[in-house]
Parts: sequence; structure tokens; C-alpha cells
Amino acid sequence: MSTWQVIASTLASEFSDLNDVEQATRVTLRIVLAAVLGGLLGLEREVHGQAAGVRTHMLVALGSALFVLVPGFASAEPDAMSRVIQGVVAGVGFLCAGTILKESGAAQVKGLTTAAGIWLTAAIGMTVGLGREATALLATLLALLILNVLPDLIKRLEKPRS
Repeated sequence: MSTWQVIASTLASEFSDLNDVEQATRVTLRIVLAAVLGGLLGLEREVHGQAAGVRTHMLVALGSALFVLVPGFASAEPDAMSRVIQGVVAGVGFLCAGTILKESGAAQVKGLTTAAGIWLTAAIGMTVGLGREATALLATLLALLILNVLPDLIKRLEKPRS
């Protein structure tokens, strides 16, 4: 076998994880959907002037989906998948902590909603990665309602201060 044949054979085997149309479609759907749903949440945050916007949320959702998608396709045992999920949740928690600021001398803490949104985005990404696309879509829609409708509702319900 020539050197070029060995190289071609090696490259083909290295890229063989998507070996049939069904699996390639499933993986493509899941990673694209995770990125899109994360992007919707990020767009909402960006429109409201928050630092963690579209790209951050898309990357968190995509990364979270991949963290569970790959072991799932590799037939990971349930206890291994549980550890993967725990690791993602803890890791994203550290990322979220970086978005929370407490201004010195002030009682106000900023960034909690953004941090919670990033955390939720990771959960949505993992949900998509695990093949629960409808659940992830429903959670994204509910999150968008919470972020957009609830603040107006709360303002209407608050009593005016005199």
C-alpha cells in the first residue's frame, strides 16, 4: 500500500463517526438546534444590553449538547452519563459566576438573570444532545416568556410608591 493510500485510509477511518445518513442527520439536527435555541436566548439577553449575548449562549448550548451527545452515541453507561451531566452543570456554574457582579458599597447584585440564563442554556443544550428536542424547544419558549413577559407583568402588579 502506498503512502497516499495509507493517509487516505487513515483519514477515512478518523472521520467515520458519522458513518450513515441517519446518524449524520441526527447529529446535525441536534447540534444545529442546540445552537439555534441558545442563540434565541442569547439574542434576548443581547437586545436587553447584557454582556453574555448571542455567541456566548450559542457556544454554551452547543458545547453542552456535544458533551452529552458524544458519550450517548458511544453507548456510555448511565452512571458515566450522569457524571458527564454533573460535570457540565458544575463547569457552567463557574462560567455563570463570572457574570455576577456586586458593586462595592451597593446592596445591588447584577448579572443574576444572565447567569441563570447561561445555566438554563446549558440545560437546554444537554436536553437537545440527549434527543429531547421537543422538551428543549418548550423550555426555550418558556424562558423567553419569563424574560420578556414576566417583567412587564410584575411592573403592572407593583403598587406605585408615593
